Amino acid sequence: MTPADLMAKAAQAATSARVLLQTGDADGACNRAYYAMFDAARAALLAIGMEVGKMHRGVLNAFSACFIKDGPLPKDIGRFLKHAETFRYVADYEGSPIGLNDARELVEQAEHIVATVRATCMSENPSDERDG
Repeated sequence: MTPADLMAKAAQAATSARVLLQTGDADGACNRAYYAMFDAARAALLAIGMEVGKMHRGVLNAFSACFIKDGPLPKDIGRFLKHAETFRYVADYEGSPIGLNDARELVEQAEHIVATVRATCMSENPSDERDG
């Protein structure tokens, strides 16, 4: 899978999160919003040649170390991602309902992260991704 493939997957997850939110499915929206952020993080890492697999903790730690700690991404991106991980866990495993306002905030953060990662971390030349 290429960085562009993962960014497309992240964008689709963000779109799905928005649709689920509009239908009142807060838990589903949180799940898709988290995966939008997670796949954007994986895409950014792959774009710099770092294959970290699909283990959530490994991806989040590597993304933070490579893109958040000393930039180029702002620290709020890292906070949003950790916040989303918590909400996704609650929605998927604890059975506690997520409020629509919390889900709306998470969807907006996912859309922001996908756009920011695309603009900041992705090559503008598609051939660079195939060659790298």
